[in-house]
Amino acid sequence: MNLEGKIINVLGDSITEGVGVSSVENAYQNVMGRLVGAAEVRNYGVSGTRFARQYGADNFPWPFTERFKTMADDADLVVVFGGTNDYGHGDAPFGAWGDTTPDTFVGACHYLFSELVKKYPATPIVVMTPLQTSYDQNPSPHTGKPLIDYVDIIIRVAGHYSIPVLDLYRTSGICPRIPAHLPLYMPDGLHPNDEGARKVGERLAAFLQAL
Repeated sequence: MNLEGKIINVLGDSITEGVGVSSVENAYQNVMGRLVGAAEVRNYGVSGTRFARQYGADNFPWPFTERFKTMADDADLVVVFGGTNDYGHGDAPFGAWGDTTPDTFVGACHYLFSELVKKYPATPIVVMTPLQTSYDQNPSPHTGKPLIDYVDIIIRVAGHYSIPVLDLYRTSGICPRIPAHLPLYMPDGLHPNDEGARKVGERLAAFLQAL
């Protein structure tokens, strides 16, 4: 995919917003944008947000399934990067394969990806799975599932809509459970620092250029 001079919309959470890096210019999507020669990378990242609607009142009420509607229509590429917060503190049920509403995680994936295809029928869409974290093998406090279960549903649902997926969980090269990786790439065990964001941005750029 040639992205020289193109416009890219990126829908995400705190990592996309720029938490963890010294400057938003060092966030992964801006690293990617420079590498592919994009004209503009639009940041639709909001900290703490999740794919699915939530059942309890909290400080993060604006899920991806609502926020995608605010994105500009003229993008040449749409990138979606989330799911970690659904696992970490989301209170929506995990759901089952037949769910298609935003009220479960599985349903939210179906709803979000299908609605993005409707909104951008001729525009490439790419989804990235959550990165590994220092605690991702622990069960979610609300569903009892580890992060990998969320990762695999993202991959399965995106495949259902023929949306390419970059599996960062398995291919980013960042494993914060390894003592040497934690300070180097992800000091808080969740958000990549400048070096971690560089690795993600380079990985995303290479993935996009190969499509």
